[in-house]
Amino acid sequence: MLAAPTISEEILDLKRDRRAILLAHHYQEPEIQEIADVVGDSLELARKALKYEGDVIAFCGVWFMAETAKVLNPTRIVVAPDQDAGCSLVDSCKADDVREYRRRNPDHVIVSYINTSVEVKAESDILCTSRNAVKIVNSIPREKTVLFLPDRNLGAWVQRETGRENMKIWQGSCIVHNTFPSRRLLDAKVRFPEAEVVAHPECPEAVLRHADFVGSTSAIIEHCAGSASREFIVMTESGVNYSLERAAPGKRFHYVANENCNCSECPFMRLNTLEKLRDALMNLTPRVELSPELMRRALVPLERMLAVG
Repeated sequence: MLAAPTISEEILDLKRDRRAILLAHHYQEPEIQEIADVVGDSLELARKALKYEGDVIAFCGVWFMAETAKVLNPTRIVVAPDQDAGCSLVDSCKADDVREYRRRNPDHVIVSYINTSVEVKAESDILCTSRNAVKIVNSIPREKTVLFLPDRNLGAWVQRETGRENMKIWQGSCIVHNTFPSRRLLDAKVRFPEAEVVAHPECPEAVLRHADFVGSTSAIIEHCAGSASREFIVMTESGVNYSLERAAPGKRFHYVANENCNCSECPFMRLNTLEKLRDALMNLTPRVELSPELMRRALVPLERMLAVG
């Protein structure tokens, strides 16, 4: 008697039948990353989907990432395991507020982090990621005032890196990175004195000042893989551990708990499960549905970012 297929096997069968690609963010559970076609950060994944000749994109991350994939792939079906997989940064920045800012400051350049809703993207002049934010802001004439939204820690880091004085910063934050306490990092440095500290720029400045390397999730992975160090204190979401261990086998990674949950996990990322992914492929829902006009407007700042690099 044949054994019943595992959920992972069901997903792979559905992927073939649906002509689907499975995209997973670095912060997803290991069992999801193991069966994904591509694992990366939000923009890397959306770009990979552009090169895929299939019908369905199953995006395992949070909802704004699936929206971005839909904007870049308007003719494809885009599904996500859980529509409630949101983001505190998205919640901190509403399109109506951005429109009102634009009305009052028509000459300012609005730079929006990719961690925003598609509606906010549509109100923006150009987008950025944590990896290219400094480059994007530097591409704007220095006499122009920049509004950077929505992450205040990333914005403050970009301002320090660019030396830009005429820069206004929205006051949103990531519920994971913003609550990493510097005192716990200092405790970890005492416990692991040989470890290199790597940190995401969404962390507070009090954490970043103790970091040996600051960069995006993908940049952290690349840095750890290429570094001569054998041990790291990682100041970002602990789901990245799967990708770190694959990229840098034999090295040791330590994580610092934040104040919210005494852990270093994003509760939204953890909403996605194998069961929900299987059901999303089976039923093609939750599906990202966006109006053509909204996608057209959101694509403009996205393409401007891609043109800068």
